[in-house]
Amino acid sequence: MAGVKGRSGGARPNSGGARPGAGRKPKPKPAETPPPQVETRDPLEFLLDVMQGRVAATTVQVRAAVAASQYLHAKKGEGGKKEESAGKAKAAASGKFGQAAPPRLVANGGKKL
Repeated sequence: MAGVKGRSGGARPNSGGARPGAGRKPKPKPAETPPPQVETRDPLEFLLDVMQGRVAATTVQVRAAVAASQYLHAKKGEGGKKEESAGKAKAAASGKFGQAAPPRLVANGGKKL
């Protein structure tokens, strides 16, 4: 009814909307297993255990332990320029060139004002 007001257009039966069986099929959800309890260890201890043959580790585990150990352990003797200069200044200030004692107040009999 093309020219009649209120009769043209609009929804028709069985047109549009969700159709049964259309769309992507839902993926089955895997059974949730709790994450394994991981023992927190020092990476250096882990690497020592691998070295001594107590632990069989994969290459990924070893590389991760090496990468993590640099954030927890500094190399022996490793320090920056500031630490080195602070150490030198402390050594120089302790001897002959150290801080002298303040002058005594003789006029007041050695007492503070």
